[in-house]
Amino acid sequence: MARIVGGIGASHSPTIGYAKDTGKQDSPAWKPIFEGFDHIRAWVKDQRVDVLFMIYNDHVTSFFFDHYSAFALGIDDHYAAADEGGGPRDVAPARGHLGLSQHIAQSLVADEFDLSVFQGKPVDHGILSPLSMLGDAQGPWPGQVVPLQVGVLQFPIPSAKRMWKLGKSLRQAIESYPEDLNVAVMATGGLSHQVHGERAGFINEAWDDEFLELLEKTPEQLVDMRIAEFAAKGGMEGAEVVMWLIMRGALSDQVRLVHKQTYAPSVTNIATLIFEDLGGAPDPAAVEAHRRHIGHELEGVGDIPGSYPFTHARSQANLRINRFLHDLVEPGHRARFAADFETLADEYGLSDEEKHLIRDRKWIEMIRRGVSFFVLEKTAAVLGVSNPEVYAAFRGETLEQFLATRKVPITYSVAGGEQARKMDGS
Repeated sequence: MARIVGGIGASHSPTIGYAKDTGKQDSPAWKPIFEGFDHIRAWVKDQRVDVLFMIYNDHVTSFFFDHYSAFALGIDDHYAAADEGGGPRDVAPARGHLGLSQHIAQSLVADEFDLSVFQGKPVDHGILSPLSMLGDAQGPWPGQVVPLQVGVLQFPIPSAKRMWKLGKSLRQAIESYPEDLNVAVMATGGLSHQVHGERAGFINEAWDDEFLELLEKTPEQLVDMRIAEFAAKGGMEGAEVVMWLIMRGALSDQVRLVHKQTYAPSVTNIATLIFEDLGGAPDPAAVEAHRRHIGHELEGVGDIPGSYPFTHARSQANLRINRFLHDLVEPGHRARFAADFETLADEYGLSDEEKHLIRDRKWIEMIRRGVSFFVLEKTAAVLGVSNPEVYAAFRGETLEQFLATRKVPITYSVAGGEQARKMDGS
């Protein structure tokens, strides 16, 4: 089964990626940054780490304030570099571990962490600044990642105690995954800094040293601190170090400090840190009990005749066709769908099979494949097909046969405006 071999702490300042991309490895002003990450790269290689569980915050790049989650777990197989305003970095996409990410999502939800999930989104310097430093001259780091995006830029944010509890649940999630994997939990962000307002440029190296000491030896003291205290001591943006408590919470009580370094050249105190986990193997009975706990809510749901639970696995495998049909909520996409379906479908990379399913209105076949009903409902509205017609097709019936099974034989749609009136014949 999967095991946690240790925890990593690393700043994710864009300074780091900038230094890497502009070749400043040998510049005296920049060299300490590279030296810190040299230690992490060597340790990850020595420990034969297969997967990094990466805790980070997006910087209003892929996650905007119109829908801002406290915790969003990546469940994709790759994560490309985001464009943060001046073009994306020229770095290889991070490779996601589908099985572990989907297992962790199930486990955390079972433990009542009502997290969001994401896929098809690029990632910014929150992940790629530290991750790109783990590759060598032969290429990027060859392992896989599971990213957890924590919303720390719009208040209120989860407390330090909530981060700590999530870490405890994360340990159970990882240790109950059946594949033989070495996993390191990597917290990114910080240390002290503030990048807005009259306090911009604030750094508190004394607090940073104290924070790292407490994180190693008495993390419970950090768990009891309020967000306002973290902001006062380490800067408003520096309060993101509460994310490091997820990492520390996922480790055993006893850890061995392998490496610790800080360097404050400009606006952020840049840190690298490695803890080796000294905990023993989990109790097999406890692991099995947790697996039953994870599956309890949906046990047997797959056996319900004519039902197709829309799981993370089905969602990830069918993201492309679901996105194509979801985008019919956009007027321009609808117009192109009607005028030149083939060209539009090719732009989305739809396969011949996917195009056939849509073109020939294979409603039940799309459901069985993993297309969500709620994008099919939108598709039907665009095509002028009522909801009951789709339900009838699912059941292999005519519309008249389906309506005969209802108390009132009515038709309806999610279409609005003129399309709704047209479908109603009014």
